[in-house]
Amino acid sequence: MVNFLSLSSRSCEPTRIGIFDSGVGGLTVLEELYRQLPNESILYFGDTARLPYGDRSPAEILQFVREILVWMREQGVKMVIMACNTSSALALEIVQSEFPIPILGLILPTARAAVKAGRRIGVIATPTTVASNAYRQAVLEVNSTAQVWQVGCPEFVPLVEQNRIYDAYTRTVALEYLTPLLDQKIDALIYGCTHYPHLAPVLRSLLPEGVTLIDPAVHLAAAAARELDLLGLRSCTPALLTQFYVSGDPRQFSQRSAQWLGYAPTVEKILLPRFEPSQSTYLESVD
Repeated sequence: MVNFLSLSSRSCEPTRIGIFDSGVGGLTVLEELYRQLPNESILYFGDTARLPYGDRSPAEILQFVREILVWMREQGVKMVIMACNTSSALALEIVQSEFPIPILGLILPTARAAVKAGRRIGVIATPTTVASNAYRQAVLEVNSTAQVWQVGCPEFVPLVEQNRIYDAYTRTVALEYLTPLLDQKIDALIYGCTHYPHLAPVLRSLLPEGVTLIDPAVHLAAAAARELDLLGLRSCTPALLTQFYVSGDPRQFSQRSAQWLGYAPTVEKILLPRFEPSQSTYLESVD
């Protein structure tokens, strides 16, 4: 297993942080990394050919994550950030034990922030994330007196990916999803998917002013900063231009991401390597 601290002597090299999501949702994390870690160079991967992840089985999600991590290791990243709640809920602990690089997920940093904001906590997430109960368990581990209500929102990711945020239909769907949480008089709401902050104008208009919105991107970026400092991996040189890759249509991703990035990035399509179960033993033994 790699000794992470031994990498600190290379911290001034332009080694990248890898970020992945199923699509444009992870751009919310990317923007926070730009804000909190401006010297870090980043590689972004969107698994757009297999989007959305929210209705996939746990076995499929684990396979997808392993394939992405194998490819990211080949690119020489120094850290990987799962900018996907579904992956964080279902695969994080498994792949952290298999891959010899720091891998961070969204659930725990977000849960810690939520219990600071309230005790009646709502979670909107993909059906798979809700079924995992990852957020409920994480919140209760931090504060056993908190109450948690979860709602699966299967239509949100497609609506964001299709740039239909301001459609009347989106508002109707959002109200349907939020009503059970409003009935419980929640005081904090977790965006249980990194796509959902893109829906903030709609969600905020439907929520009482007293409800605090918890954006996982903010707290994951802060956790990444702490981890880089702990491992001596923080960059001390100016950041290189972010590299963007997808498994689907690069032109479509570039066009959809432009509204949030402020420019249409250059995007390359790649074919991920196939991960075989026998590779797990190899990865654990790599020195």
